Amino acid sequence: MLVLGIESSCDETAAALVTADRTIVAEAIASQDDAHRPFGGVVPEIAARAHAERLAPMISQVLADGGVTLADCDAIAATAGPGLIGGVMVGLVTAKALAMAGDKPLLAVNHLEGHALSPRLADPALQFPYALLLVSGGHCQLLRVEGVGRYTRIATTIDDALGEAFDKTAKILGLGFPGGPAVERHAAHGNSAAVPLPRPLLGSAEPHFSFAGLKSAVLRAHDSGQHDSADIAASFQRAAIDCLLDRTRRGLARMADVTAMVVAGGVARNAAVREALEALAAAHALPFIAPPPALCTDNAAMIAWAGIERLQAGFAADPLDVAARPRWPLDPAAEAVRGAGYKA
Repeated sequence: MLVLGIESSCDETAAALVTADRTIVAEAIASQDDAHRPFGGVVPEIAARAHAERLAPMISQVLADGGVTLADCDAIAATAGPGLIGGVMVGLVTAKALAMAGDKPLLAVNHLEGHALSPRLADPALQFPYALLLVSGGHCQLLRVEGVGRYTRIATTIDDALGEAFDKTAKILGLGFPGGPAVERHAAHGNSAAVPLPRPLLGSAEPHFSFAGLKSAVLRAHDSGQHDSADIAASFQRAAIDCLLDRTRRGLARMADVTAMVVAGGVARNAAVREALEALAAAHALPFIAPPPALCTDNAAMIAWAGIERLQAGFAADPLDVAARPRWPLDPAAEAVRGAGYKA
């Protein structure tokens, strides 16, 4: 089985060819960092225009690199949400056109499911059910992954996602865009104990996450003029990890029968985050699994793989009139939480 994957939910334009035996035959990713850097964050209209300009030639190049044609593909998988709706529509409409032209099944993939299943693309030994910490710019949640299409949300953020807090911290400190990697680099030169910062919800009985108060404290520390920026970055990263560990530990107590502790999403590239979570998994006698860094950030290989997993699990192809969705929870039955629970 050979599936063409398309990803365009935020500011990476991506296409990939993946087979059922976990081979990434060919892939391409185009970053938009230079276009968004002057604004300190992603501008939706600029992102959508870039997707529209780059996607078609990128798909042609990926097919050529793979030595195949559209006729050789067994299905077309594309992110159908959640994400910036303009970008999602560009990718999904392109996938619909290819599916119609090639008479191929269309697979409208939940971007979060792409992240959730990406560790299985990298590690064939990973079996359901597993605990998944999904940490990205827009989401921070802990899920019990029971199977393809079957997710139980254990915890979510009540305000900001962790990746968003990293990005806002970078903007406050003037570290540039993208913010997460910039904060990690800057933190390496600072003292993580130098700046007293809060740990929101630390010790709370509920397993949910909160990072808005931490972000606001970073702003106050910066505006005070009393602290070195590297110290602020290091102290922020330490506080964020402390919160992440405490909340995840609380959530794991509700998932006694999982096979592994898994992390996915863009923040999973952070070496300090990975090291701390690996120690947490070891304390719970669980294998720790994280995809390679290239599969942590938005990419099309994970979308193609999610499409393959859905086909193998017996899910039907999607109709050509399937709609793009700006929000699409993995666990629609999960109870709403206080604050910005819509991010669930």
